[in-house]
Amino acid sequence: MTKIDLLYFDAGGGHRNAATSLRLAMAEERSWQPRLLDFKELLDPIDVWRKITGISIQDSYNLMLRKNWTLGSGKLLIVLHAVIRAYHHLEVDLIEKYWRSNPPDLVVSLIPHFNRALFEGLRRVSKSVPFVTILTDLADYPPHFWIERQEQFFICGSERAVEQAKALGIPQRHIHPTSGMIVQPRFYEPRNIDRQAERQRLGLSPELPTGLVMFGGHGSKAILEIASRLDQSNTQVQLIFICGRNERLAEALRRKGGRFPRFVERFTTEVPYYMLLSDFFIGKPGPGSISEALLMKLPVIVERNLRTLPQERYNADWVLEKEVGIVVRSFRNIGRAVREMLIPSNFARYRANAARLNNRAVVECVEILRRILQQSVAAGDESSSIGEHR
Repeated sequence: MTKIDLLYFDAGGGHRNAATSLRLAMAEERSWQPRLLDFKELLDPIDVWRKITGISIQDSYNLMLRKNWTLGSGKLLIVLHAVIRAYHHLEVDLIEKYWRSNPPDLVVSLIPHFNRALFEGLRRVSKSVPFVTILTDLADYPPHFWIERQEQFFICGSERAVEQAKALGIPQRHIHPTSGMIVQPRFYEPRNIDRQAERQRLGLSPELPTGLVMFGGHGSKAILEIASRLDQSNTQVQLIFICGRNERLAEALRRKGGRFPRFVERFTTEVPYYMLLSDFFIGKPGPGSISEALLMKLPVIVERNLRTLPQERYNADWVLEKEVGIVVRSFRNIGRAVREMLIPSNFARYRANAARLNNRAVVECVEILRRILQQSVAAGDESSSIGEHR
């Protein structure tokens, strides 16, 4: 069996989603054994952030998202990178120790920040096992975020990321573009539903324009502002709120009520279903949620300002470049943005542009990894034959 390690962590949820989606897409590769590896567990012995604050760094990150405490996150990133540099040698030691006990045939990183340590730890164990980084953001946020100058492969979901890799001197043969971000295979499954009947079943109007509001798996208090602003506006719209694991947020929305119908859901694996019932998407410019919405042909409305996470700011620019939605500086303007979105000519253009993207990244990534493995095996066979000849 070919052992393939898929590294993720739970900061924000997008990294785990990409890893699990990739594993599902690998199901037909009978000779492959994909192994999900939570990088947090690997580094637990030196989680200095938890020693100082009493909470792990990924739990701190998720709390920041829930509370919308993202102003100044760029400075926090500088501190994080300083801590990573200070503990680099210990990180490499732990990584080496793990892979000596659990040798892989291919390593796929779906996490930022630690790719230099992962590469060095792997190279202590093996000089030939391929190391691949799949960017789960539409672009890098250098320095030392996703792309490192080292002998490895990069899978990039946008033209911008490809150009960034080239600019850092990465050889063309080590850069593999895809048509977008990894999205769960179930978003591609055909579903035949009666939208009007299903809306009525949820207590919604079968005819009103329907927006889906979602801020990742941990929700955000920004959802309350969106609900309040749209309720105060004269916009004829109803909303589906996906609150993730934020139970307080879900309860607050249910208690609040509003002028127009609404449906409130907590954490769910049925996001594709709710997107099928919706006409457009409102949320933060996370690469995963934007990609899911656009795959379901939902135009998007996202916010970009000083509170936007640094690594997600380009995502908002990309929305404008591709003309698949609207970017607001503040959700205080959400009523006006929704009215603009629903102008028939605008909505038709955004929806057509979303359909043209044709994101097949999850399938493309499996094919790219297959080629990398084949090249690795061929290089090993060639090396062996040369050695025998000598």
